[in-house]
Amino acid sequence: MELDTGAKQVLDHHYPSTLESVDLAEDEILKAAEQAGFDEDERHRIGMAVRECMVNAVVHGNRYNRNKRVHISVSVEKSEPASPRFTIRITDQGEGFEVHDVPDPLHDTNLLRHSGRGLFLMGAFMDDMKVRKVSPAGTEVTLVKNIGPKENHEKHEETVNEC
Repeated sequence: MELDTGAKQVLDHHYPSTLESVDLAEDEILKAAEQAGFDEDERHRIGMAVRECMVNAVVHGNRYNRNKRVHISVSVEKSEPASPRFTIRITDQGEGFEVHDVPDPLHDTNLLRHSGRGLFLMGAFMDDMKVRKVSPAGTEVTLVKNIGPKENHEKHEETVNEC
């Protein structure tokens, strides 16, 4: 299915608000990531970000409410001149939240907390991340991973290491 943005939708599914759905969604997204050409290391990063996001959606967003669903859509955008992008949108039906209200997990008072690192980790594992409230209720997290030849990443790393 082609979207107006020139993206090809590769997954569009609603999951129940259960922890079992976290594993199922991660598996399905990782299959799509493999088909998009990501290597094992990049798939691991994508999987970690998706797992964090799904847990947040089920636990904090929908609060395990079996009447609420988590919607996931995954698309591959191959637009020029930008490099192709693997885009994951995860939307819950909770109350929503503002990102600036979330405590900084790197602040001294938060370092030993058992939770609160999910958004930080998602941003670290992905190339781009956006969070927004949606109407009538809920939060949508957009996770983006650029698709490109591994050689480009290695060349960038070599340049950084030489500095």
